[in-house]
Amino acid sequence: MTKKSFIPFLVVTALFVGCGSAEKSKNADNPLLLAYETPFDVPPFDKIKDEHFRPAYEEALRVHNLEIDSIVNNTEDATFLNTIVALENAGSLLQSVSSVFGNLNSANTNDSLQAIAKELAPVLSAHRDEIFMNGKLFERVKTVYNNKESFGLDNEDSRLLEETYKGFVRSGANLSDADKEKLKSINSELSVLTTTFGQNLLAESNAYELVIENKEDLAGLPEGLISAAAETANAKGKEGKWVFTLSNPSVMPFLQYADNRELRKQIWEAYQSRSSNGNEQDNNETLIKIANLRLEKANLLGYPSHAAYVLEESMAANPANAYALLNKLWTPALNKAKAESADIKAEIGEDGFDFDVAPYDWRYYTEKIRTKRFNMSEEEFKPYFSLTAVREGAFATAHKLWGISFVALNNVPTYHDEVEVYEVKDKDGSHLGLLYADFFPRESKRGGAWMSSFRNQSTKDGKRVAPVITIVCNFTKPVGDQPALLTFDEATTLFHEFGHALHGLFSDVKYSSLAGTAVSRDFVELPSQIMENWAGDPEVLKTYAKHYKTGEAIPDSLITKMQNAGTFDQGFATTEYVSAALLDLDYHSTTKPITVDAKTFEKNSMDKIGLIEAIIPRYKSPYFQHIFSGGYSAGYYAYIWAEVLDSDAFAAFKEKGLYDPATAESFRKNILQKGGTEDPAKLYKAFRGKDPDPIHLMNKRGLN
Repeated sequence: MTKKSFIPFLVVTALFVGCGSAEKSKNADNPLLLAYETPFDVPPFDKIKDEHFRPAYEEALRVHNLEIDSIVNNTEDATFLNTIVALENAGSLLQSVSSVFGNLNSANTNDSLQAIAKELAPVLSAHRDEIFMNGKLFERVKTVYNNKESFGLDNEDSRLLEETYKGFVRSGANLSDADKEKLKSINSELSVLTTTFGQNLLAESNAYELVIENKEDLAGLPEGLISAAAETANAKGKEGKWVFTLSNPSVMPFLQYADNRELRKQIWEAYQSRSSNGNEQDNNETLIKIANLRLEKANLLGYPSHAAYVLEESMAANPANAYALLNKLWTPALNKAKAESADIKAEIGEDGFDFDVAPYDWRYYTEKIRTKRFNMSEEEFKPYFSLTAVREGAFATAHKLWGISFVALNNVPTYHDEVEVYEVKDKDGSHLGLLYADFFPRESKRGGAWMSSFRNQSTKDGKRVAPVITIVCNFTKPVGDQPALLTFDEATTLFHEFGHALHGLFSDVKYSSLAGTAVSRDFVELPSQIMENWAGDPEVLKTYAKHYKTGEAIPDSLITKMQNAGTFDQGFATTEYVSAALLDLDYHSTTKPITVDAKTFEKNSMDKIGLIEAIIPRYKSPYFQHIFSGGYSAGYYAYIWAEVLDSDAFAAFKEKGLYDPATAESFRKNILQKGGTEDPAKLYKAFRGKDPDPIHLMNKRGLN
């Protein structure tokens, strides 16, 4: 999730430079350029084809340029309405086209869409730069900013003005003409490189298959995973075999359960070497170019590093504060990870072996230790976490907290037959928004999980324009007659993305650019991560975790096991995350260009903090999509920063009741509804009445 700008711009989006008259003649029939005659005015996915995007972008560009020209050439004195609000409203068609293209390119891409994205990314970058570096336009913005007291602005108006002015300054409006041209060139090159990075990673991830022909090599694997691998093999024309891929629902349980150490090593090596194989999809040189160009851009804008530039707009405020939090966690986390590694080494010895703990051993032996120590296996929990049960559990939790309800729709077009759509109604029955949900992996979808929107919430002519929100995940698919059964980690991921969705759905602001998740990265994870706490709370588990065959609620004995193992393996979990967050900051806090290769840089970064060889960063550099193509550069620390907030915020509910109406209403009013209309620290204090206490995070992770 990234902070929005009033200029419609998506990193994954591209523009068409120009088209002939034949293409222009198609615009009259282009569904992207016509009023949506669909329920709730959602995109008509059943009518949209790949060939519609180029002419749609050309027309959207043309219209946006006319809108900008009308603001620039307005002969009236610059005012808040004719300049700032006019800018806010300009580009609505471009935003509409971009939202459809960007979401499809992430969740249901193909060669055609990827070619459009890569070929035309610089055009959108140039378009954005032409607006932000337009001297006459900036003079009007600056005039309004310098005379803000004369316009009678309310708090939200003032916030929009502040963000607009900063957007111009931080985009180079104050640079000399020569430096503006340098910045444009940098932005153009970055738009291509970041797009390339993501496409390389997707191609590398899709290319690998671990094909197993001998049934003996499946020893240790759960039946559900074996059946899924057989279905994957059949779909790939390899009947009678088993195929495992690098999608998380395939590779991670294989590493966790496969007895065959050599096969674990094979799939692990493929996983951790993605986009680092010296082929066309190798990202090592690309990521160094990205990091150095970001530094050059920051220097042009007057900042010592890219991290200093980025974090100026965050709760952390500067790299030193982000480092301080991570370093505070690092030592206790590493100590705990070393103790866990010693336990694994002892377990290896009990198996009669004497090899050192390797990364492809960690999950396997951790599962064996978990089974012995707590008499539990993740497999015994999965029957209670069917996708349907978890989804309905998330919906029920939101209903108990805020009275909202979810109605499944079958009359709304979708971009894939696996996508579900729900109308979300407020407690009084009024329409709150729409929620799309896309849960299963496929080769056309990038990895991970995320929330986005097809339409942001706003207010038009005094009426609330309802948002259209989407959450996209990569969960274990159904196998045969068995429904999709999730791990508890997948269940918490669903609650997490659902929390992001609530942030978008509850938004109630005037301006789209300040709506929903348009907040700093280290605040945007608060609404998502706090929902994870309900996912694992014993009281809540009893209401939704029900056996998919019998309907029986999860027994107290299993909940007790979960609680007893609550901080088990948290040394590993914290260490692999914090090491990645520190790696991100190292790449982006440097004040000099990086002259070593990516492998050397990463090794130096990890050696500096003493990361043990049995653990690697959650994301190695060539597949660290969050920071090199996903909008989280110098911001991956945000998850742990927000965990300080969510742990403290959930403590408020535990103190007063999990579904306490007053606490829930305060969280909705002060956090979920406000979007980016106020300073996040003020919003949090308005909810909690005080600053967050980190002790709740330390307790949750067992690090104190």
